[in-house]
Amino acid sequence: MMNNLYFKFCFLFFIVLSSCSEEKVDAVSYGTVTGRVVIADTFEPMENAKITSSPTSGTIFTNADGRFVMTKVKIGEYSFQAQKDGYVAKYESVSVTSNNTSEVIFEMKKSTGNNKSPAIPALTAPVDNAVKQNTALDLTWTATDPDNDVLTFKVTLRNDANTEVKVFPDIKDKKLSLTGLLYGVKYFWQVTVNDGINADVLSAVSSFTTITFPTTRYLVVNKVGDNNIIYSVDDTGNRYQLTASETNSWRPRRNTQAKKIAFVRSSGGQNHIYTMNEDGSSITKITNSVPITGFNSDYIGFSWNTSGSQIIYPNFDKLYRINNNGSGLTQIYKTPNGKFISECDWSNDGTKIALKVNDVSGYNVEIYVINTSGTVISQVLSGLKGAVNGLNFSITGQKLLYARDISEFENQNYRQLDSRIFEYNFATSTAVSITNEKPAGTNDYDARYSPNEAEFIFTNTSNDGVSAKTVFKSGISTADSRVNLFTGYFMPDWE
Repeated sequence: MMNNLYFKFCFLFFIVLSSCSEEKVDAVSYGTVTGRVVIADTFEPMENAKITSSPTSGTIFTNADGRFVMTKVKIGEYSFQAQKDGYVAKYESVSVTSNNTSEVIFEMKKSTGNNKSPAIPALTAPVDNAVKQNTALDLTWTATDPDNDVLTFKVTLRNDANTEVKVFPDIKDKKLSLTGLLYGVKYFWQVTVNDGINADVLSAVSSFTTITFPTTRYLVVNKVGDNNIIYSVDDTGNRYQLTASETNSWRPRRNTQAKKIAFVRSSGGQNHIYTMNEDGSSITKITNSVPITGFNSDYIGFSWNTSGSQIIYPNFDKLYRINNNGSGLTQIYKTPNGKFISECDWSNDGTKIALKVNDVSGYNVEIYVINTSGTVISQVLSGLKGAVNGLNFSITGQKLLYARDISEFENQNYRQLDSRIFEYNFATSTAVSITNEKPAGTNDYDARYSPNEAEFIFTNTSNDGVSAKTVFKSGISTADSRVNLFTGYFMPDWE
């Protein structure tokens, strides 16, 4: 009996022992975790940020590029944490798998618990109550932050001439460049600073006054980039920008009685007539439903009446009159043969209008004079080939300036080879060239009488069509008297 029990016990022990020896212990698996810590908003790398995990797998710090690598991390689900003084701790979940690399990005925000507001900005230039400031200037200020936060500024600008309030947001530098300020106006400006954490901090309000607009006689145009810009120029050559660089504006015409300047500006794919004060302020669109247009916008012209109450202008084969406030649009003439009206000029006494008409290519030109009823009363030019441009009555209405290419060259680009200024005398029905001293290979055009009519102003340029333009003046009865006024400018006006 005992032997039998002993045998059964040994047999059971043997079975248990055998089953235990068949169990296998799994090998431990690892992965790698890489990552980067950056400052939220700016995404600049954060150095020496402390990286830990839960469950614990070690501690590591980021390098100068904000990166870290943690190897031999047991597989499993982890919560990784990035920490640095002054910043809110950031947690990210990471799954670590066998023999793989897991990547994590931390965007750390500054801790607002003890963050202090920026100091009040100090406005440095122009100094408060400064006078005779240019219409283009820099506003500058200083600002500091006790936590060295990244600061963003906003400038608010007002003036005492109108109710306009300009706001310039998201400024990163402690400077704002202003252009196109009004002349003789007092401006008020204030700077707002924000550190991205605390409420805005406002500076005191400072003021400055711009220079008064000087007395000028000349108007000219200069092309900057793709846009034409109108300038007023005094007798010493100082120039004052009247229209903004962001707009395309040309063909200025001053009316001294109305104290206004009319000009052409691109607007919505069309060209329209605008007016402005002599200092460039109060720009007003005059034409609307009927734009000013013809065969070529570079060679299109309009005219004031003497008082400045009305303007006449062409629209293809029609001539319109409009009041200087945009009202009273009236068609006053239509060419009988369908030719385009490119230019017009209204006599000082208001009884006559000179017209230059041409075909769709700008050629087959006629110049004639109509009365206010639309009747042709004088033929100045017809039957000649080549380009013609520029019309300007003398003060008495007995003479008329225009330019004509005496080479009579014609091509699809409207190129001119030898354009000269002519003065037509209605009493004798003759035209005389008054720029015979013109340098060979150049063109004279866009002529305007001086206020006393002893001289005239005009543009000269190479006939290659790409060279710089220059504004000259010359005596009408004096040979070889041309004087270079403004290099790089064109479309002059002299009132």
